Amino acid sequence: MRLLLIEDSDLLSRTLKHDFESEGHVCDAAPDAESALGFLQTFGYDAVVLDLMLPLLDGVQVLRHYRAQGGDAPVLALSAQEDAGERVQVLDAGADDYLAMPFYAQELVSRVRALFRRTTHTRQSVLHCKGLELDLQDGTACWRKQALKLTPKEHALLELLMRNRGRLMSRPMIFERLYDTQSDVSDRVVEVIMSTLRTKLERAGAQGLIETRRGFGYLLP
Repeated sequence: MRLLLIEDSDLLSRTLKHDFESEGHVCDAAPDAESALGFLQTFGYDAVVLDLMLPLLDGVQVLRHYRAQGGDAPVLALSAQEDAGERVQVLDAGADDYLAMPFYAQELVSRVRALFRRTTHTRQSVLHCKGLELDLQDGTACWRKQALKLTPKEHALLELLMRNRGRLMSRPMIFERLYDTQSDVSDRVVEVIMSTLRTKLERAGAQGLIETRRGFGYLLP
């Protein structure tokens, strides 16, 4: 899952980013509305965590702008206080959940996880391709009923290719979905993850499943 955390508190932002990434998710962090809108216009996200108390432009305005532009990722709004009127306003503006401070970080992570599960239910919770089966809820993968032991990055790469079956995915496109914007690794890491994923598929009997178009990218036909 790739998510955007919009939070102006540096301490809280770093804490939550660490919690999400420790579960294998990719997390971009935006400290204000301007950078948040830039992220939302540039990248696709599976979920958004939005602090309502932002400098210059408040979270509700960011949310309305995002929805008006067609943004459909589930949004969890964070508020500095429990306020029924604010909750109604935020949900009416397009938020999917609302959490008032103080809160436990693990509760927030759990709520975002639940929002993502709800979204995959409306889309597709299990992906199939030839003999491949990828369960997006429990994070498991199988080749013809044989379990594949994949790392979170390998699982995310396989999901990306299965969701975009028949579409050529370049290395930069894949890197964008697997790593956040603050990552200091090169996009050549995609080749390493692709190599280990292919090795595991081939050991299970799935030879030549992922095609390489040299100079262009990768394809799951």
